[in-house]
Amino acid sequence: MNYQSENLKNALAAEYVLGTLRGPARQRFQKLMMQYPPISDATSTWEQHLNALGQKIPPVIPDDSVWQRIEQQLGFSVEQTTSAEQAQSNVVPMTKAKPKVWQSIAGLASAAALILAVLLVNVDTSVPDAQQLALVNNEQTELLWALEIGADTIDIQTTKSLVAKANADYELWIVAADGRPPISLGPIAKNG
Repeated sequence: MNYQSENLKNALAAEYVLGTLRGPARQRFQKLMMQYPPISDATSTWEQHLNALGQKIPPVIPDDSVWQRIEQQLGFSVEQTTSAEQAQSNVVPMTKAKPKVWQSIAGLASAAALILAVLLVNVDTSVPDAQQLALVNNEQTELLWALEIGADTIDIQTTKSLVAKANADYELWIVAADGRPPISLGPIAKNG
């Protein structure tokens, strides 16, 4: 369909505003309004025209009997209806449930969820800041290990670039600047 045609655009916009465009056609038209500004403009023009007509009509207040029938059909009224009225009506009568029990349960569940959220958010998950960072590379400058050196700990992370030899172990050593002998800190994991 050529949605850019003035006649088609105006006809669809008028049907959309009146509410007679229904189902998949209405959904397609809503998407078209978002995609094409001229279609959106035509729709707003029709809204202005039809709303102006609606404002010229004097308001009519319905009788109390109309409101009572509406309340009765929605299940808000306790009045008895005759079987003939029920046969004419397509509305299934609803019974009013007592929501107080469910409201109490919902309130307790909400309070429990809030308490859990506060407890989980306040858990101290702070990670100590690294004082130094050391990176161990191979000859091709691929990163093999990343070391975070803190005040009391050394965290070592192995990277995917490390191809560990099956017959070799890896060990971390400290070499002192003043010429003292090296000190072993222990083996380094081959993964993880």
